[in-house]
Amino acid sequence: MLAIAELAMGVPMGLRLVIRNIWATGEAVSRPRPLTAPAWLMRWVGFAEASAEIELECEWELGKAFLGLRKALPMTESEMRRPGSDEARTTIHDVAARAGVSIATVSKALNGNGRMMAETRRRVLDAAQELNFRPNALARGLHSKRSFTVGLLTDDVYGRFALPVMAGVSEGLIDHGVSVFLCTVEDNHDLAQSHLDAMMEKQVDGIIVTGKRVDKLLPVDLQGLPVPVVHVMSEGPADQVSFRPDEAQGAELAVRHLIADGRSRIAHVTGPERFRVARERAATWQKALDEAGFPAPAPGPMFGLWSEAWGHEAVADLWSRQAPQPDAVFCGNDQIARGVIDALRERGVNVPVDVAVVGFDNWEIVANETRPPLSSVDMNLREMGRQAGLTLLAVINGEEVAPGIKALPCTLRVRQSSGGPAARAE
Repeated sequence: MLAIAELAMGVPMGLRLVIRNIWATGEAVSRPRPLTAPAWLMRWVGFAEASAEIELECEWELGKAFLGLRKALPMTESEMRRPGSDEARTTIHDVAARAGVSIATVSKALNGNGRMMAETRRRVLDAAQELNFRPNALARGLHSKRSFTVGLLTDDVYGRFALPVMAGVSEGLIDHGVSVFLCTVEDNHDLAQSHLDAMMEKQVDGIIVTGKRVDKLLPVDLQGLPVPVVHVMSEGPADQVSFRPDEAQGAELAVRHLIADGRSRIAHVTGPERFRVARERAATWQKALDEAGFPAPAPGPMFGLWSEAWGHEAVADLWSRQAPQPDAVFCGNDQIARGVIDALRERGVNVPVDVAVVGFDNWEIVANETRPPLSSVDMNLREMGRQAGLTLLAVINGEEVAPGIKALPCTLRVRQSSGGPAARAE
């Protein structure tokens, strides 16, 4: 493709195009020969005379570029063969011959339907793998009346939550031959409706919805669609499946980890109180302290913004009070936690010796670069996406799936900010 691109950029017209000369039969000539370039090509590259001749030389890679431009001569399957090679695109006929079965049996085995012996199905799958056979998606779609695509609709334009979810969805569906495409809608109803209409026109088999907030729906009506819908980090109607992290379990992990590390004055700095996850994490923090018999440091749960700046402000507030300062801070997200750690360092407070800090989200680009590295609760978004994808596939395949909310457990990633191994070694 380089030669074509260079011509388009105005390389002198005396430049020789090095391309492969292939006839309609797929036969490659044994030596270079002159041909008259098509008039449309000559006009495109700016030659004054449409009849000018360009010497064509046998070369596979750039030959593909020329074949792509030859509108007058459609590319045949034989034209895709490399010079000196008998290798061509593997077809279902090749798989059938290798496995010693009929084409119909191959089709049934690859599509996972029809009755046959397990040994026969295994033989077909092994033959397909050995030949690197890729079923034609269009042909499969026509046979099964499916498009083998799903849409992912999100208002998370920065991808903080949507991208890990999408990675998990793709991971779960790739082995089933299903592709995923992502559409971001912000808070724009018209844009969301446009993307939804496009998905319906493309005849997606299903839709996965994910958002920045569990308690905020996307600005588009997703009920009554002709395809199934699964929600991730976004709760849908009662008759659909929704996946979300177990916020209470995740917050309890963080607080109990700090208590087990010998901390008893554990403050909580989190995001806006209007966010349900902020309220849930704060309630769990209070409950864990009550069960351990520890009072909550004044002024209680500190609600603010999801930002480093708020972490700085919260530390200034806590350390301005006469009561004993906290010996640990549980933060509502990793950005707040990073701000808390920076503010403590500026005050000469050692983290984690004097004060341990734990965040929430396990945003690795933040957690790993914080000094010291930040302990954080991981919501396992990738795994959540994988399970959502497989659940959607099950619904598409007609399997019975119970609707409702599925809260998946979080995990705690312990790093140096709360006395991880490296911190203890110091």
